[in-house]
Amino acid sequence: MTDPTDDTDPTTATDSSATTDSTDGSDGQPRDPTLRRPDGGTVLEDDRDADLDRGPLQQWVADSISHPERVYRAMFYVAAIFFLVTTLFPFYWLLMVALTPEGQLQDIVFTPNGFNPGAFVEVFEVIPFHIYMFNSFVIALASTIVVLVIASLAGYAFGRLEFPGRTPLMLLVLVISFFPPAAFFIPLNDLFNTSFAFLRPITGDGTLYNTPFALVTPLSAIFMPLAIFILTTFYSQIPDGLEDAARVEGTTRLGALFRVIIPLSAPGVATAGVLTFIAVYNEFFFSFLMTDGQPENWAPILDGILAYQGQYQVLYNLMAAASILGVIPVAILVVIAQEKIVSGLTAGALKE
Repeated sequence: MTDPTDDTDPTTATDSSATTDSTDGSDGQPRDPTLRRPDGGTVLEDDRDADLDRGPLQQWVADSISHPERVYRAMFYVAAIFFLVTTLFPFYWLLMVALTPEGQLQDIVFTPNGFNPGAFVEVFEVIPFHIYMFNSFVIALASTIVVLVIASLAGYAFGRLEFPGRTPLMLLVLVISFFPPAAFFIPLNDLFNTSFAFLRPITGDGTLYNTPFALVTPLSAIFMPLAIFILTTFYSQIPDGLEDAARVEGTTRLGALFRVIIPLSAPGVATAGVLTFIAVYNEFFFSFLMTDGQPENWAPILDGILAYQGQYQVLYNLMAAASILGVIPVAILVVIAQEKIVSGLTAGALKE
């Protein structure tokens, strides 16, 4: 019921409430979807108006912040495409060139102009390419063994022993690794071409030129600092109690190194070994200058690939086929040791 003493007009009350809904409520002015700043600019109130006012770049940044999984997915696709284009496409192109018969290479687009799988057999018939592969494998394996043995001893000394000058000596080893290999070639070439009487029963002319020693020695020295740095990091993380327990059982420091430290640092040893093997297997500078390019004189695989280039003709399809065959041993090694390599490269990234 309506109070007889109430003088308020219902119509007026209704209009008043409607007016109140359409105003700010504080100063009685209609609500503006934007707020004015003292400098004359505007501040948008709700998100929909803000989205309409943003440019393409600002909108993309806002979406990236609100949905980061989209950014991660896009980064993955970009990295995958970049990897495919820069890494796998050259191998695809080598395969196309290898399968194309000689004389039809100028018409290749993205598919071979013909089909000649016999090129992968012909590479061994034109030259003894298998001997070149064997030479590179033996030189890389010997260099890896030398590097791992010496780097293990140096890594144990730097990582687990306290002695004066340890840090400066470690820095000196790393600084030496920064020198370009070409800086050592002239003195080494002069040394390896000098005839020594005690070498004549072994090498015939008394020099180390055209012998595996002329390759293993400098290549081992070049890649030694990296292995020392990797193994020092791993050996220093082994708890002292494990080595002390082995010493209590009567083993020597060398025994503790080869029986305890190295087995527990298997990822680091595998990483240093694989990286050294790949680098020496693919090395060309010293290999080209320390041998005469003949397979019987320990010429490496790259000399074999260049042997398909004659004075009047270049067998590009055989060079491509030989390049693919030469990569197979390294690819097999990486596939076998990939778990150890990944764990070795990521060791120390997480602190538990």
